[in-house]
Amino acid sequence: MPKLNAEPPVLTTMQAVLETAARMEQEAIDGYLALRQRMLDENQPALAAVFERLIAEETSHLHQVEAWAAETLTSVKAAAIAPPDMSPMFDAEDADLVPPETLDAYRAFSTAVRNEEKAFVFWSYVAAQAPAPEVQKAAERMAREELGHVATMRRERRQAFHLARAAAPPGDAPDIIRLEEHFLKLIKSLPVWQNDKTLQVFAEETQERITTIPGMAFRRKPRLSGQLDLALGKPVTLCGILLDYYLNLMTCEKNEAVLDFAANAASQLVRCLARLMDLNPYREENDTFRSSIQNMR
Repeated sequence: MPKLNAEPPVLTTMQAVLETAARMEQEAIDGYLALRQRMLDENQPALAAVFERLIAEETSHLHQVEAWAAETLTSVKAAAIAPPDMSPMFDAEDADLVPPETLDAYRAFSTAVRNEEKAFVFWSYVAAQAPAPEVQKAAERMAREELGHVATMRRERRQAFHLARAAAPPGDAPDIIRLEEHFLKLIKSLPVWQNDKTLQVFAEETQERITTIPGMAFRRKPRLSGQLDLALGKPVTLCGILLDYYLNLMTCEKNEAVLDFAANAASQLVRCLARLMDLNPYREENDTFRSSIQNMR
């Protein structure tokens, strides 16, 4: 289960429980709406449809909370549900940052799974800290609901994984060294390579990663989701794939040396991705995307 970014507030009333539940569901809806719009803007209708399904699922959850509020609270309170002050819960897990070619349905549902798991952890904590039996029971009910949502999203993720594996062409799983080596070739093939000292630094960093990787024991292999030809032809896309890979390593690895290596590699690739986007004419109008990358630097 994922950990919470901040300690949940102590909820003392039923209204606080329902207000918080409504806010969390609305945050998820808003997050998936933004991701769906980005997929539409990037001409990725299949992925937009995946996020549409997630929006429908979260909207259903919100309606359940609203129905419970109508049954539990007075009509005046139920009509005026407003979230208490708390830190945001929804995490897009960089799906809003990496190039869309690096995403797939499996990754989308993985994001949903981890957000539902985080919600389960949240409500379990609230139940344990509840000052009154009524609030404890309500939080426990929310935790059970979120656990059911986890099971639903996990089923969707398994189905997406098997569909992607069946559709992937042979040889669609190169090792990370091959990807890094090809990325180095792409950087050096750019027309501005000879006169761009920043790119030369990125090339040196890539070469250093290639040299270091054989001494690392990674648990995960990169996922290209049948997009190998497209990915290996575009430095921006391949940079996004590598960034995505190292970010994933940071969430699943336990070896400290691997974690440090992955964090350093991700930091390098964030800077490199920002520079490549500046060189990519297809990104010239995407100011929001570039701004997000710049904020990570």
